[in-house]
Amino acid sequence: METTAEFYRDWAGDVARNPQTERRLRPVDLARPHGLSTQAIRNYEEAGILPAADRTPHGYRTYTPLHAVALDAFLALVPGHGHATATAIMRAVHADTVDDALRIVDESHVQLLDDRRTLRDVERALRGLEPVAAPSGPAVRFIGPLAKELGIRPATLRKWERAGLVRPRRDRQTGYRVYDEAAVRDARLAHQLRRGGYLLEQITPVIDQVRAAGGTGALEATLRDWQDRLTARGRAMLAGAAALDTYLRAVPGAAGGQKSRDAREPA
Repeated sequence: METTAEFYRDWAGDVARNPQTERRLRPVDLARPHGLSTQAIRNYEEAGILPAADRTPHGYRTYTPLHAVALDAFLALVPGHGHATATAIMRAVHADTVDDALRIVDESHVQLLDDRRTLRDVERALRGLEPVAAPSGPAVRFIGPLAKELGIRPATLRKWERAGLVRPRRDRQTGYRVYDEAAVRDARLAHQLRRGGYLLEQITPVIDQVRAAGGTGALEATLRDWQDRLTARGRAMLAGAAALDTYLRAVPGAAGGQKSRDAREPA
């Protein structure tokens, strides 16, 4: 009797040799290698992630190795593009709009490139910063004293607040802006970066990263982690592209697919 391991090894061979094979698979056959539930397979089909399954006379779903390749492609796309984008890509393929699928892939790559540029800009900005000392004097500042300390006008601090660079709280009784230690730190960073010629929109991601890290001292580790995540995402996109290409080559009528290759081959 064929073991489970032998079954899936033979199945993988079928898929590699001919995704259009008529070998019939149950939902569990698709689900088990990926640790998924059979309900997840049904959900993926209903969402358009998998092509529609045939039905037996008793109404049971039956799949083919082509569905297995589609599932492999979707699961390979998710780590780099996210679930929603991967779903949109597969839906576009199954709607016979491969160009739309590739456009979605391109847009995701553009977002990754934008993220890389943001990281580069943050790193460049931080290299030019002087150490930001812990605030001296009162634990909190009002707008006038803080503006005087920085050598700027109060209106500038209000402008930075509107841009999201500083986040003072409001005194409950007076309604005055109150700058705590974190807000003072952000104002000092913004001041340094403005003196260095950075625009407000360039400063925003720097301040956001400082806040997320809990201060400039912890930011270096945060940036390393950010770089690692971008690298992993880029590698995942490559893996997803390879899996998607494998599926497109197997889908009849898709660009570069089985049908197109068969049409070019001599009889």
